Parts: sequence; structure tokens; C-alpha cells
Amino acid sequence: MLSHKQIWGAIDALASRYGHSPSGLARAAGLDPTTFNKSKRLGPNGRLRWPSTESISKILQVTGATFEEFVAFISRGGGSRYPSRMLPLLKMKDAAKKKVFDDDGRPVRKAWGRLAFPDLGDEAAFAFEVGGGGGAPVFPDGSVVVVSPEAKLKKGDYVVLKGKTGCSIGRFVKRTAKRIDVKSLNGSSPDEAIDRAGVEWVARIVWVRR
Repeated sequence: MLSHKQIWGAIDALASRYGHSPSGLARAAGLDPTTFNKSKRLGPNGRLRWPSTESISKILQVTGATFEEFVAFISRGGGSRYPSRMLPLLKMKDAAKKKVFDDDGRPVRKAWGRLAFPDLGDEAAFAFEVGGGGGAPVFPDGSVVVVSPEAKLKKGDYVVLKGKTGCSIGRFVKRTAKRIDVKSLNGSSPDEAIDRAGVEWVARIVWVRR
């Protein structure tokens, strides 16, 4: 018999596997963002609340997961922690294309590939494949860097900066109200003081595969 814990655990696991929080998955599926919140799983007097078949159908559709995959999560015990999750992955040269990021700077799922990656516990993380010499000599072409827009920055961190013409990699120096200072990676280019109005976001590189 299916238990309440197994069903909700499978939803949590599905969200993690495809790079969402439970609320993010609900939002992506066109549901109320609070649909899968832990506070919604119990009613008055501790009465158990169950997800609807419609909501499960919608999250399978938006993630592209099969029903068999969902059942597999249930059979594993409904735990929300698994060795890997699917991070959004994009070639850095494609970052300037339209409809790659939404208005909040989050990856638009249909425009990105997916990368199986150990769970960082960071729901905002996504990945780029470096190319065109943009990361040399520190990050050779073909390297994959995982970035976290929500990670705190400190001097010396490697970062990806997103501007209107695409993404670039540098070494963080400082951020003021008007500009972001970064050091070049190869030493052949002068350090830059970038007007913050021209930077959509800056994210720390938290992992690299060369």
C-alpha cells in the first residue's frame, strides 16, 4: 500500500532530480506555488492531505519524467535526497540568445540541456560549457562550470557575469553601488570596472570539470 510519506517524498525527489524546489516545480507546472509546500501536506487536526492526480500529471509533463520514473522514486522509499539531480546546462556561447533566461535570470528549461550532477543543496545552480577561449587559460574549452547566482561573493572568486551580449568569466574583486570590478583570467587584458547597469547578474563558480 502506498503511504502518505512515500507519495510526498517522491514529489520532493522528482523536483530535486529536475533542478527545482517543490514550490519551483509547482510554479513550473502552472500550479499554485504553495501546492507542494510541507505546510499543505497536513490539514486541521493532523489530517493527511494527498496530492491530486491532476497535479502529479502536470509535474510529469513539465519535467518530461515518465510515470515509471515517479513510481521508482516511490519504491525507493520516498526519500528526497538522491546522489544526483539534473542541472540546466548551456553552452556559454549561446547565453546571448533570446529566451534563454527569464526576467528573473533563471534558465528557461526548454532552451537548456540537462547535466546529471551531485546534489549541491543549491536550487539556483546551473551549468555552462566553456568555449571560444573565453575561459582560457584557467578553464579550457570544453570545461563545464557550475555556477550559483545566490552564493555570496568574496575577493578572488571565479565568477560568470551575464551582460546584454552574453556571458564572460573573470575573477571577482569587489562590487560597489555603481560598478563590479573583475580581474581578467589571462593577464593580457586589463582589469575591468563594469557598470552595474550593464550586468544582469554575476554568479560564483562553485565547481568545474576540466
